Amino acid sequence: MGSAPIDAREPWMRGLHADTGYLLYRLGLRSGQLFNAFLQESGLRLRHYALLRFLATQEGALQRELSTSLGYDPSAIVGLVDDLERLGFAERRPSPDDRRSRIVVLTEAGRVFLRDTDEAGSRVTGELLRPLDAEERDVLHTLLLRIAENGLG
Repeated sequence: MGSAPIDAREPWMRGLHADTGYLLYRLGLRSGQLFNAFLQESGLRLRHYALLRFLATQEGALQRELSTSLGYDPSAIVGLVDDLERLGFAERRPSPDDRRSRIVVLTEAGRVFLRDTDEAGSRVTGELLRPLDAEERDVLHTLLLRIAENGLG
């Protein structure tokens, strides 16, 4: 699933590479492509993985909380949760606070799937960040985390 390497010597690329936002966009796309290629066997996509990863940090979450926290449209959350339920990775349960509401909970099968995909996620990140040494990767992660904490709401 390779796209042609970017040749930064091309004049049009030098202009684009001067724009940090564009570089982040391209790297995000590439990261998503690599991770989606890995997830393809399971029938899931990066959005499913993000939802599972979020659920792994919670005792359960209302669908509207998932939508707000992940930045996904509420209608997309319904479909993602449906997919995860069908695979046995998540389930909807009555909310202990409001029986009319349902919370989404990660199942043990979902936890196993996440453990199995963590290694693949590390490989994807390793491939993407191959040009950087370990210290540079740590610095990049710290900087991106700072940006995310201030810019992703």
